Amino acid sequence: MSLEGKHKFGSIEDTRVTFVEKGVDKDRSEFLKKLLEYNGFEVIIQEDKRKTEEDPQLYTVAVTDMVFNPTIWVYQRKLETFDGKKVTRGYWEQATEDSKPQYWNNGNQKPQ
Repeated sequence: MSLEGKHKFGSIEDTRVTFVEKGVDKDRSEFLKKLLEYNGFEVIIQEDKRKTEEDPQLYTVAVTDMVFNPTIWVYQRKLETFDGKKVTRGYWEQATEDSKPQYWNNGNQKPQ
């Protein structure tokens, strides 16, 4: 699940949560957990049910903050990286560690 505008929430066991991403692998779930905990969120990770034993184990990542929306927090640059920079969409998606350019600059614009 990439960044979407919808606020997805529900429950994990008896705890109401906002779902951050569903169906992610272990590395992705650990990255999100560390990043979100660094930013002050309580994170819950749940193993998804597998259809067969051969299927890879996937996870659901959620936070207990019911108003958290990953899309809003990333695009409003409210999340920080571990070195104090702002989280961009590329950083969130683990495509880059660069916190620039801004999400509205696709690299085709020349600085003035």
